[in-house]
Parts: sequence; structure tokens; C-alpha cells
Amino acid sequence: MSTHSLMVYNSLTRSKEVFQPIHPGHVGMYVCGPTVYNDVHLGNVRSFVSFDVIYRFLKYLGYRVRYVRNITDVGHLLDDGEDRISKRARIEKLEPLEIVQKYTVRFHEMMRIFNNLPPDIEPRATAHIIEQIEMVQQILDNGFAYVSNGSVYFDIQAYLQKHPDYGRLSGRKLEELLAVTREELKGVEDKKHPADFALWMKASPEHIMRWRAPWSVGFPGWHLECSVMSTKYLGDTFDIHGGGNDLKFPHHENEIAQNKAAKGVEPAKYWLHTNMLLMHGRKMSKSEGNTITPYELLSGTSPHISRAYSAMAIRFFFLQSHYRSTVDISDEALQAAARGYRRLMEGIRTAEKLQPHPNASDDTPSPLDDALQQLCDAALREMLDDFNTPRTIATLFELTNRTNALYHGKLPLEDVRPQTIDRVRRTLRDFAFDILGLRDETAASASSKLLTHVMDILLDLRTQARREKNYALADLIRQRLAEVGIQLQDGPDGTTWTTSES
Repeated sequence: MSTHSLMVYNSLTRSKEVFQPIHPGHVGMYVCGPTVYNDVHLGNVRSFVSFDVIYRFLKYLGYRVRYVRNITDVGHLLDDGEDRISKRARIEKLEPLEIVQKYTVRFHEMMRIFNNLPPDIEPRATAHIIEQIEMVQQILDNGFAYVSNGSVYFDIQAYLQKHPDYGRLSGRKLEELLAVTREELKGVEDKKHPADFALWMKASPEHIMRWRAPWSVGFPGWHLECSVMSTKYLGDTFDIHGGGNDLKFPHHENEIAQNKAAKGVEPAKYWLHTNMLLMHGRKMSKSEGNTITPYELLSGTSPHISRAYSAMAIRFFFLQSHYRSTVDISDEALQAAARGYRRLMEGIRTAEKLQPHPNASDDTPSPLDDALQQLCDAALREMLDDFNTPRTIATLFELTNRTNALYHGKLPLEDVRPQTIDRVRRTLRDFAFDILGLRDETAASASSKLLTHVMDILLDLRTQARREKNYALADLIRQRLAEVGIQLQDGPDGTTWTTSES
């Protein structure tokens, strides 16, 4: 069990709270997964990367985590009431389950590309129809739903009489939910109130996906599946429920209402939400013409960017913003992230090569030794503050700056104890790879490793030339490297390099 004090921002209370799992040492986490009728968009990827880091960090702290992320393969309706998967099946002239399988496989591949760990359980909505029918019946029996023309609707007004806090998660006011005009009532003849939402929909003759229930042959509502699957695998009340900000209302708000109506308790103790993606300060949307897919970003085929970016550079770009902050995509920001990612990987490799000074002592630590220890402490402290990845990354950069300076003789290596060097290496590895989930793509192949070794030799030779005031040779090395696409950056803590492909 973790002894660290982890602070998390709870969307339900709109405040940071000390994280206290319901069952000590164990964490149940449910994250809303994709609706598999199309490829995931970039905002989905950002959200799943964020929760992957949260999952990794909870495990790093020593918690036993059960991470459940669903697959929505039925019930996610368009504004006109048609199921998204059924509509895509008609467009592509495939069976609905072929659509589901096609885009589930592509979703898993995208998660692998971005190095997201798989969840512990990945339930599908279509595999839990019986349980969804049972929950609908519970809600009916408790007086919070009604049957209308073969469909079952959640009765918001009946619910508000006993639970007036509906809207608390999203901040919606009751007046907004209840104030309707006659004009707004058009097209919702089966409902008592426009705010009522479907628990079970009677299928029209052309609807492909359908199941037999006591009320009609039909299909479940979108909100119902998450209420059912989260509580089946994590219990009536579990620790963390996550998703994007766009799911607060109506999806998560209605999940809370369903669970309280069926079981009498709220489903989750902590609600965590990721923020949206922007492009040049504006929300991504088809109407704005500023959307970009993960595939376009990876292949460089979008008109909004100048070239392709690697998955790890994109992941690093996401993590440079807090999960609750917006992320503004631009070519300049992505290029800066790619350089930063490479710089971090180079710094970690330098730390691996750093060896204790033969005269270093394990006795009283020096001020430099203390500073390195404090930076290692700071990396953990920043992550404990609501998973603050940008500040954690800044701390890792400071550690690599000190490491580079030690390696190049600009800081006295003899002032650093061997155990401190070991801790610096371990901190960089643990936080970059195990917690932030980065891979070192810059050293993934034999050729790139060879290039790294050659560059180390050239940089050592250039450093020696500069020490001997042979600036002509130093400049010549820089110039010749630039001619083949390798740029050198001289800084107070040493020289780093990037390529035109990074």
C-alpha cells in the first residue's frame, strides 16, 4: 500500500482531495472507452494517454489497480436516434459486428503505437445486454423510469424529487434542465419531459442491432452500458471514473443518476476528466476545417502540419500539458516537443554512461549531491500533485542538465556520491519510461545506436578542439554535420544534437 499522499482533482467536488481508496491498497478505475464505428480521433488518443499515465503512476506507488475500459459497440446514438455503428455498417456495406471488429482492432493498434498499456478488463456493451436489461428493470421497480410505446425512459422529474443534486458534476442548473417551451417539446412525444433519456429503445424495422426485452425488441441506451459494466467489475462504488470533459454531460451525469436510481449509491468516489484539443487556439471541428487524425499526424499527410511526427514525440507533446488543461496543436509546438523528447532521451542515455568518480565518498553529501537528491524527490512530488506531468518533465530536464554537466566535466563528479548517481539514473528511467510511458525511439535500431556512438565521438572531439581553442575545427565539425541534417545546440550544460527527422 502506498504511503505517499496523492492529491487528485475531483470533478464532482471541483477541488483537490487526498486520494483515499475505498479498499486500502487496491484501486478500481473505470474509463469510458471508444465507440467503435470509426477510427479514434486525436482527442481520444490524448485522453487515453492521460489515463494510461494515471494507471502507470498508481501502480508505481504500489497500488493493486484494476483498470476497466469499455468498448461501446451498440447504443451510441446520433441526434436523429440512429445507432452510429448501424449507420457505418450501411455506409461500408458490412455487418455491424464486422464494423465493430474492424475499428476495435484499429483502436488497439493505435493504443499500441502510443505505448498505452492495455486495461485489465475490456468489456463490450453487446456482451452485457442481460445485465443492462436487469438494471433497467431495477430503475423501473424503484420508480425512476417509465415505459412509453415500447421504449423505457429515465424519469428526470421523479428523480429530482429525491435527488435534487442532478447536474452537480457538470454544473448544470436545474432551471436549465427544466425550462422548456412547447416548441422544444416537438419530436419527443414518447417522453414525459425533454430531459428524460432513453434506457431502452424500441427498434424500428430497419434497425439492425436488436435484442428481446420485456418491453420490446430493441437496444439499450448509451449511458446504461457504463453504469452496468463499471459496477459489475468494480463494485457498486469504486474509486476512479475517468473520461473526457465532453462526457460530463449528459453521459456521466446520467450514469450517476442511473446508479443512484438502481442501487442507491453514486458509482465513483473520484471523477477525473481530461480537457480538449485545440488547433491554433480554436476547438477542433469539421465545420472549422481544422481537424487532424492520429494517422495524419503520424504520416505527415495533414495540411495543418509540415511533416510527420513520431508517436513518442506526440505523446511527449501531450504530456507537456496537464491532463486538465487544453492542448493547442501547432507545427511549431510539435517541433519543439520533438526536440524536447529527443533531448530527454539523450540525457537519459548520458546518465546511463555516467560512472562515479574514483575519489567520490559515501560520507556527508555535498550541496551538489543534495541538489540532485532534491530533484529526484521533486519528480515524485510533482506527480503526486494531481499527476502533474509538465512539471515532472521540467524536473527531469533539470536532472539531465546536471547529468550532462557532470558527464562533460562542468560540474565536479567527485562531489556526487555513487548512490546518488544510481538514484538519478533510476529516477530518469522510472519516470520517463515506466510512468510517462515513453519509449526511446531515438535508439530503437542498430543504425540509430551506431549514429549515437559516432556522435558521442564527434562531440568529444569537438569539445576537445574548443578546449584547445581550435575553433576552426570545432566550427568545421558543426558545419559538416549540418550539411547532412544534424544540428548541434551548445548550452551551458553541454552540447546536444538533433536530426531533421527528429
